Amino acid sequence: MKSKILLAALCAIGIAGSASAKEKIYVNSEVTTHIVMPENIKMVDISTTKLIGNQCTDNIVRVKPYIETDPEAPATEYREGELLATLTLIGERHMAQYDIIFTCIPKYAASIHHVPYRDTQSYVNPDVTMPESEMARYAWAVYGSNRKFNQITSNANGMKAVVNNIYSIGDYFFIDYSLKNKTKIAYDIAELRVKLTDKKEVKATNSQTIELTPAFSLNLAKKFKKNYRNVLVIPKLTFPDEKVLRLEISENQISGRVITLTIEYEDILNADGFNADILKKLPYQYKLHLYK
Repeated sequence: MKSKILLAALCAIGIAGSASAKEKIYVNSEVTTHIVMPENIKMVDISTTKLIGNQCTDNIVRVKPYIETDPEAPATEYREGELLATLTLIGERHMAQYDIIFTCIPKYAASIHHVPYRDTQSYVNPDVTMPESEMARYAWAVYGSNRKFNQITSNANGMKAVVNNIYSIGDYFFIDYSLKNKTKIAYDIAELRVKLTDKKEVKATNSQTIELTPAFSLNLAKKFKKNYRNVLVIPKLTFPDEKVLRLEISENQISGRVITLTIEYEDILNADGFNADILKKLPYQYKLHLYK
């Protein structure tokens, strides 16, 4: 089903592209061209074998003209201005398509090409309910909000953990939490685990624990001395009253300090909605210190 949807999307952008000239990106065999999408890339299509490449990060594709390396094969030669391929990029909410043109002069080839939104077309991806860039903007807005929760705290091993806020936005919960290190030893975060588990301690054979994978984490720092704050995004879920949601942060040291935050279903039910209008007041990029 997914392949049919993507094929239909490619056909749609191809028809639209035929009505107007595509933007061009110039490449050369001595230059690796990096193409940066403004959102995560879900699919890449290169129409011919004259161009090779791969997706090197979530939102960057690198391409280069194909050159035959077999000494017994005919040498690969391309003409100035030759169309090597049509490159199609499908993101979380947008698609872009470019004609990749060969140039004999390396300095005329693009080493980095940023895809502006004006070069894209809207695309409703059924597998993406909220683009990661939008999650990041909401997370920054949540990070900047005042603390409303006071009842969820935990103290262990010279550490204090608190839940500042829980917001419900679209199909996700945004959990804003802080850690405070009361010791003189820096805390190295080895792992963050989110679990849906039984509220009461029961025998291991009867316990049912479901591990959840966060959709997004605002703060990727792995070490802090005193204060740390993060906004974690998890898919919306409901669970019975005998279950709790646990955030377990463990340390990458021999001492292995672990601190756990326990969120009850009642706390989830009290999650606030978030006014999307606040995003209009925020800049697209932020320069804030998340930890110190």
